[in-house]
Amino acid sequence: MTATYELTDLDKLEAEAVHIFREVAATVEKPGLLFSGGKDSVVMLHVAMKAFWPAPVPFPVVHVDTGQNFDEVIEFRDRTVARYGLRLIVGSVQDDIDAGRSREDYPNAPRNRLQTLTLLRTIAENQFGAVFGGARRDEEKARAKERVFSFRDEFGAWDPRNQRPELWSLYNGRAKKGENIRVFPLSNWTELDIWNYILRENIELPSIYYAHQRQVVERDGMLLAVNRFIQPEGEERPFEQLVRYRTVGDATCTGAVQSSAADAAEVVAEVAMARVTERGATRADDRISEAGMEDRKKEGYF
Repeated sequence: MTATYELTDLDKLEAEAVHIFREVAATVEKPGLLFSGGKDSVVMLHVAMKAFWPAPVPFPVVHVDTGQNFDEVIEFRDRTVARYGLRLIVGSVQDDIDAGRSREDYPNAPRNRLQTLTLLRTIAENQFGAVFGGARRDEEKARAKERVFSFRDEFGAWDPRNQRPELWSLYNGRAKKGENIRVFPLSNWTELDIWNYILRENIELPSIYYAHQRQVVERDGMLLAVNRFIQPEGEERPFEQLVRYRTVGDATCTGAVQSSAADAAEVVAEVAMARVTERGATRADDRISEAGMEDRKKEGYF
């Protein structure tokens, strides 16, 4: 009798992502991998390392740095880059502000919208033909419209009505000079898939993804960490709370959730019970307008 081997759901998702990485490496000149130190980019890097092992990852990691990051995440980013001998390219929003290309609305204003110009500049300066991102379709309604290979025009803009078919997982990475492809290897993963994979692969993450005591204020229905960017306003009173972060963006706009989940297994159990998406619950930048993320993606945001 011939033995058969059945892939688990995680195995299938990993195999799909490995195929996407190898397809881009084989067909697109000068790709780069966006790496912020957030859980999705960490998982994406982990899969990329598997895809090309025992050779090193054949492209640099790229961080569009707003200057408003959590300290723990930047420390993790730099430690990971050093550990694996990766080449890190940092596109700095502050550089664009200093050069007069971007402008803050007020001191310590959220800079997420300013990332778009910095991202497009970083892509152009490094002549990236494609850039990998860790976005998933379950995160947000605009991201649910994305193809795996997301075509961007010469202005970096995304048109959801002008995307290429991907029948039978056949991908078209052709682009004219100035155009770009954004590639999402984790498109079909869910938040629960991500955490089950982190648990299975024993992947290290920044400590803020697990329960810890932090001083917070309650604002707009979110728990915002008190730090150099966020200070109590009006009648707000800071208090200590046991929290963790489901998603990590800028400290100016990312909220924590009450949680006692201290390891990946406990987070898996918690996420399995969740009824609100991570971005919907904790990202103020997704509440900017009714269209929110879709408006920003049309302007060139990831």
